Amino acid sequence: MASMTEMKQLAEAFRRDGVVPLKQALSSHWIAVLQAGMERNRREPGPYTRGYTPEGEPGGFWGDYCNWQRIPEYRDFVENGPTAEIAAQLMGSKTARFFHDHVLVKEPGTREKTPWHHDQPYYCVDGKQSVSFWIPLDPVARETCPEFVAGSHAWGRWFVPTKFSGVKYARDEAWMEETPDIEAEREQYDIRGWDLEPGDMIAFHFLTLHAAPANASLNRRRRAFAARWMGDDAVFGARSGEVSPPFPEIVDTLKSGDPLPETLFPTVWTTAGKA
Repeated sequence: MASMTEMKQLAEAFRRDGVVPLKQALSSHWIAVLQAGMERNRREPGPYTRGYTPEGEPGGFWGDYCNWQRIPEYRDFVENGPTAEIAAQLMGSKTARFFHDHVLVKEPGTREKTPWHHDQPYYCVDGKQSVSFWIPLDPVARETCPEFVAGSHAWGRWFVPTKFSGVKYARDEAWMEETPDIEAEREQYDIRGWDLEPGDMIAFHFLTLHAAPANASLNRRRRAFAARWMGDDAVFGARSGEVSPPFPEIVDTLKSGDPLPETLFPTVWTTAGKA
């Protein structure tokens, strides 16, 4: 855990830039726990498992989410790991509520890229206090690391979400725009990425634009576990179409601004300590 001074500096950078790397924030114990959980996840896929690599293509890009309550290693990490407290400090929140887990794996030689997007338009939650941790379980070179547009969380703009397959979500919200062509104008943006080792994390806001390259390495996997957290101001946010994750328990029963149920989104940490 960073010192109080270091944590304050990281929190200031996070709120300014919408993304910050946290070097060696996790012990080898927690990396081993997540690695074991991911192997269990691979053997026992959940209902939302998706493969994004066409048959016959090299490598393999797959993802899964919302498994933390059924995979004991994930649950151990969420409830007992350090990310809840770190999340609250970065968000400037008195509480940290868990939103969902997300596994993203690109095997060696995977050609598929993850398109530029930001996450909150996919979600059924609103609130300015949010943070996702992208946690690599393998060494990640800069050219394989996800990339982030620093400051984009503060643009005051929401972009129509796109499935990783390239299909756009149907949205009727007139205030949602098409995602800018970041690749065509990279020099106009402050794009960040890092060399990472297991134990490092990237923290980013739900509205920070990001993408991920292919895994050109022929001998190194790119396994990542994402833990997504919400703060004091989190409420339900209705969307005009499909949301991801779908959360069928609430999407047809709640309206925008309603409180979120603790059974689905538990408060894990408060200023008094573990909830």
